[in-house]
Amino acid sequence: MIQLKASRCVRLLSKESECNRCEVICPTEAIVIGANPLPSINFSACVECGACDAICPNEALSLDDFNTTNFFFSFMEDEESLISCRKNVPCIAALNIENIISIALLKKEIVFDMGHCDECHIAHKCRPQIEKNYEEASYILKAMESEAKIRVENVKYESKAEVKESNRRDFFSKVNLKNVVKTKMEFEKEIQKATDELVEHTLQKSDIALLKQKRITDRRKLFFTAIKRVKKPSIYHVIEADELSFTSMKLLDDATCTACQMCYRVCPSGALSSDIKNSKIDFDPFLCIKCHICHDVCEPNAITFSPSYAVKEFFEPEVHNLIKFSVKRCDECNVIFSTNGSERLCYRCKAEDEEAKELWGIVGQ
Repeated sequence: MIQLKASRCVRLLSKESECNRCEVICPTEAIVIGANPLPSINFSACVECGACDAICPNEALSLDDFNTTNFFFSFMEDEESLISCRKNVPCIAALNIENIISIALLKKEIVFDMGHCDECHIAHKCRPQIEKNYEEASYILKAMESEAKIRVENVKYESKAEVKESNRRDFFSKVNLKNVVKTKMEFEKEIQKATDELVEHTLQKSDIALLKQKRITDRRKLFFTAIKRVKKPSIYHVIEADELSFTSMKLLDDATCTACQMCYRVCPSGALSSDIKNSKIDFDPFLCIKCHICHDVCEPNAITFSPSYAVKEFFEPEVHNLIKFSVKRCDECNVIFSTNGSERLCYRCKAEDEEAKELWGIVGQ
């Protein structure tokens, strides 16, 4: 069953967030984003393919019975290199691009079994994503000068072991007064699965504090671990940023930036940061998860993507300074603020001053 960790959903970081990747990738339209900032889920329609988990930039979605981190370590111990929906994953689309590159780097060769896609009812959404991940991973591995290979084959793997399908009727028949406490969570999940309607999620008090925490995703930790264990390329190539879906390099226009501080305050991974005086904006490409939230909240569109990305950032991460500000004291409220211009009023007092002028009919004077 799919689970949503509300505090990790970037849509909660700002009402301006345009992220809807989980809704777009869902092959059964079980995930819907409406008026509620959090995604609503129809658990009965969900087929637990895991594609939404893989495409979510901040790991807000997860499956009960499949964890990509656990899969990573178990697959490393497996002598075989086959990844198949009939063997070890719910769907190959459940693997994020970072998972794929990390596994390929250490395994040296992996095979995607696409033999069952032709008969699969969710292939219309999942198959294009798998092919996209394959192409991107192969491109990046080549840019790293890695000898690792990813192959796509129609293996059509079938398990020899007898698979017993879960039966909800059997589940309910086993529930009695003696074990009702033990099975309470499973019972509630079965009820949700049986209810063919959208279940809305709400922000809990426990999620509010977690929203402010900066965290590195597990997939990025695994990626960093894999990078540290492979040979550095002879040349650090520069690749096209459009070919990279999971991180980015930022550019910032100092002429339009208002020093509002929103971009690095909402950044969930800490890729954008400042100092205690808010006198600058730094950017760490290796921490960026390309969630787009900093772009969504920037009113003047001062922050943009660089058209290129240096592979060097994978092997020798470096923090880049995007802009530096002057620290002044506001003439109106005496509060210290940051600016890259000649303003004498802080951002809040300036907004209030403009609103007052508009009310008095003296706009532009």
